[in-house]
Parts: sequence; structure tokens; C-alpha cells
Amino acid sequence: MNVNHQTLTENMPGPDTIQRFELPNHITLLTMTNSNTPSIYMVGILETASKYDPSDKLGLADFTASMLSRGTKNRDFHQIHDLLESTGASLSFSASTQNTWFSGRSLSEDLPLLLEIATDCLTQPSFPQEYIERMRAQILTSLAIRDQGTGEMASMRFDQILFPDHPYGQPTDGYPKTIKTITREDLLNFHSSFFYPAGMILVVVGDIQPSKILELVRNTLGSWVNPTKAELPSLPIIKPVYNLAREHVEIPEKSQTDILMGCLGPARVAADYLPIHLGNDILGQFGMMGRIGESVRIQAGLAYYAASSVNSWKDAGVWEFSAGVNPSNTEKTIDLIRKEIDKYLQKPVEPTELADSKSHLTGRLVLSMESNAGLANAIMSMEHFQSGLDYFQRYPSLINAITAEDILSASRKYLNSDHLAIVSAGTSPRAQPK
Repeated sequence: MNVNHQTLTENMPGPDTIQRFELPNHITLLTMTNSNTPSIYMVGILETASKYDPSDKLGLADFTASMLSRGTKNRDFHQIHDLLESTGASLSFSASTQNTWFSGRSLSEDLPLLLEIATDCLTQPSFPQEYIERMRAQILTSLAIRDQGTGEMASMRFDQILFPDHPYGQPTDGYPKTIKTITREDLLNFHSSFFYPAGMILVVVGDIQPSKILELVRNTLGSWVNPTKAELPSLPIIKPVYNLAREHVEIPEKSQTDILMGCLGPARVAADYLPIHLGNDILGQFGMMGRIGESVRIQAGLAYYAASSVNSWKDAGVWEFSAGVNPSNTEKTIDLIRKEIDKYLQKPVEPTELADSKSHLTGRLVLSMESNAGLANAIMSMEHFQSGLDYFQRYPSLINAITAEDILSASRKYLNSDHLAIVSAGTSPRAQPK
């Protein structure tokens, strides 16, 4: 793929097209006008997250976020959803380990209504008991399904090994025993303690002028205050795995075993994040899942899929290697992935694959911004990680400047095939029917 970096830079959003505002209640608003469609997309994040769940109430942040649109002091569940449906708009809330998210879309003319409803849900949820019980039943059902999923169970145990005695090692959606103990009072207390405007980021992209968006946000979320907010608790120090940790989660009668293995990776704000990001593309993403996909899936025929990924936050990151296999191929696949990691760490990547992956990453960035949602989510990431309004304009040159030696040096800081957490989940080979 040939990519013209000058053309990419010229077409990327930047300081000349993104407007940034800071409201008195410490909400940061970013807007961008896109007149290609008569619609808008908004995305927001708050600092509250599942990492602040009490240990005996795991899943509380997720439960709280799921209940925000189930009724407020001003509108019941049916009124909220009838209003959204009548205009073709949508609004959703969710919690992750790091943040609580909300997103919505509507026609440009309906942004006032969308913001009004979002503000109502964020600031004045009523947590009706009827819908608490309905949501509890839904969550418990999803947890029962999760506990039978080979990929989900491998991921959950992997997190527990990689982040022992740390909130990052706990599931965002909790456990059945913790979900059953959550009360309406718990939801009210969590909301009053951890939902507040300070630190919130809101991005709105679409066919509407920034001045109009700013006015609407000032009149809705701009008046939000929370005098009862709690201090965010400090988190334990994250310690890397220094040996080979190997575990299997037995789930009977499964035809596929899922493997997840890896180690800590760079934080998103780390200087070596981009070299690792580019190296990972070569190792387990580009084309048919990079070198790992070529070796494990195509040449050896051991896996249904095999790939790697780098997931990074502000304070930590994870470098993961995953595969789905026939149970009888589990150990052979793990050994082959470890050999590919060793080979990757022996010498710099080849010039051709380096050039191909650079073009892949820069070209993929352009494709990700073809919609209002893509633009808004990209701008959100840029602001959340404090990359600067010109980050996307600098991105092609940042990627292009990375050398094979940069990738090797950065990768050796994190990767070691003898220092991995390795988890498989499914039916063990010895339990397979003859």
C-alpha cells in the first residue's frame, strides 16, 4: 500500500478544524463540524470506573451505568425511550475498568433533546427498583453465559494472573455472588460519590457549528455540580510477572480451546508505545494476523485464529497473544507462539514488512475517520491521552520515523517468552471423547 504522508497530514483533523472548550465545572468539550451528513455523534467519558468497585460489590460501576437510562427524577423508562425512538436517536451508557462511557447519535436538529436526556440520565437517575431487578436478572444471565465461554474465561483468569490483588484483575461485570448483593442504596451511593463533571470529556462531531454546540452544552451539562463527590481511592502498584505462569480453566464438552498469553505492555502515554504498536502489527496483526498468524494458522494449521494485540491505558498496558484451537493442539500452539516471540526478539524486522506495516497503520487511520463516530472516537482518544490537537497530523511522520532498531529495543523491554502469563480454557485433551 503506497501512502502519501503529505496528503494524509492535510486531510487529518487538527487545530484548524477541532474546537476545544473548558467549562467552569471542568468539563472539556471538543467539537468538529462535518457537513457530509445531517447528523451528529457524541461520545463522553467520566472518571468513574469499575476499578473503584468495592471488593464485595464487584460489578457496581457497570450495574450503575446500565441503570442510568432506566428512569430519572424527570422521566420514566418509557418516556426516555419513546423520546429517543420518536426522533430516531440513540443513547447508551457503559462502564469499563478505566472509565464510564456514554454515546449517542441523532439528527443535528435533535441534538438539544439528546443532550437534555443525557444530562438527565447522568445527573438525576432514579434507579427504580423494578428495573434494578430486571437488570440484575439480565446481568446474572450474561454471567452464566460468560462462565461457559472459553474466550471469556481465559481472559478473566489471564487478568487475575497478570494483575494479582489489583482492580485490573477483577471482571468489570462482577460475579454472581457480588451482583446478588447490590442494592438500590449501593447504586445511589456510588452515583453520588463517583459521578461528577470534573475530568469529564465530551466530543461532538457533525453538521452543527461549534458555537451552537457550546451553547447547548453550557445550558445542560454545564450546570452540573456534585458537592457529595468522593476522593478517588489510590490503586496498588502493578507488578510484572517474572516467571512462566501456566494455567488451564476446565470447561467440559467444548470443541474449541481458547488461549490467551502475554505480559504487561506500555502505557498509552509511554514514549515507546508507538514502536510497540508498530512491532505488534508486524508480529500479530498485519495481513492474515502477522507472523503469528502465518506461522501458527497458515503454515502449521494448528489454530482457527492466532493473533496479538496491544491494549494500553494511561497507567499500564497489556501485550496479548491469543488463539483458538482444537483442544489437542493447545500445547503445540503455545510452544509455537513462544518460538515466534523468540524469533521476533532475535533481530530487527525486515525492511519490507516494516514498510508494509507503516502503510497499513497510516492508511487504517484514514479509514477509521470516515464517519462522525470514527472522528469523535479518535478525537476522544487524542484528548484523553493528551496527545495534542495536532496529533493526527503528526501521526504519519511519527510512524514513518520509527526504525526496526527502535522496535527491537522497545520490544525487548516488555517481551520475554519465559516471563508470560499463559491461560487456556476449554476441555482438556485428556477429557476429549475417543
